[in-house]
Parts: sequence; structure tokens; C-alpha cells
Amino acid sequence: MKPLLPTIARWGIGSFAVTAVAFAGIQLSAQSIAGHNSDAPVSYAADRIELQDRENRVVLSGNVAITQAGLNLNAARTIVSYSDAGTLKIQRIMATGGVNVTRGNERARGDTAVYDFNRRIITMAGNVRLNRGGDTLNGGRLVIDLASGVSSVDGRASGSSSVTGEGQSGGRVTGSFSVPEG
Repeated sequence: MKPLLPTIARWGIGSFAVTAVAFAGIQLSAQSIAGHNSDAPVSYAADRIELQDRENRVVLSGNVAITQAGLNLNAARTIVSYSDAGTLKIQRIMATGGVNVTRGNERARGDTAVYDFNRRIITMAGNVRLNRGGDTLNGGRLVIDLASGVSSVDGRASGSSSVTGEGQSGGRVTGSFSVPEG
């Protein structure tokens, strides 16, 4: 009879390795967004657009669709903040209401999102779900650093950001991964 402990240890290590490889697939998926050009032109459409010149912002509402170099953002409402130092430059997009961000075969969704153009960071919060093919990650907050390619999912969002999602996922990151046959 084979000793049980080494068999359990091998199975546990093998399962960990498969999970690590599957998570790496999701991580690489989010990293492919890292090649995104945040200096590319931004196109937008909405049911209603309100220009607020004194506040240097544009409020888009109703079926908002924003596109930049293959990165698509859809939401119920967005506030686009910009600077006007001779030329207009987008500083930040804050989106609320069923936010979806897609690029290629990747899709991230959440209750709210902030795209900080200066820091090149997209933060999504509240019932966050990241999908790539059959792989999913769920949590309270997703942070995608477009400059470094590092993405992270937290179980419970924290901090003073307007994108919090506090308490939305019970404090845990969950997910499911497709395990390749072979």
C-alpha cells in the first residue's frame, strides 16, 4: 500500500500549480491591456451630453459608449474631467451604473470605474468580475495599471477613493478557471 501523505502532497502541489497557471492566464489577460495607448483619441456617444465649462468637465448620460484605441467603456453615466491649458486634455473619466470595460476577448465589469489618464490606472469597484474566455475572477475592486501591466483584484475595496465597492463581495476573491486537457 502506498503511503497516503506523499500522494496527498503531490495532489495538493499539482492542484496549486494548475491554479497558479490558470491565474497566470487571467493575469496575462489583464496585462494585455497594458499595451493600451492612453494618449490615443477618445470617441464618445450618449443619449445626453452636458458641457460644464466652468468645472472643466463633460457629463454624459444614457447608454454612454466611450472608445479609445480598442478599449471600450460602457456605462449609464460618466463624468469626463479635462484640463484646458491651451489644448484640451482628458484627466479622468468616472463611470457609474453597470460599467463594462472591454478590449479584445477580455471583459471587466463593476458598479463604478475611474480611468485616471495621468496615472494610467483603471480602477473598478463593486461586484467586479473579470472574464477571459471561460476564466473568471470576482471581487470588490480591480486595479489595472496600464503602465506596468500589473493588475490586482481585492476581495473588499478600501481607501478614500470614490471607487470603493465596500462590502460588495464579502471580502474574498473568487473565481473559476478552465483547466486545459492534456
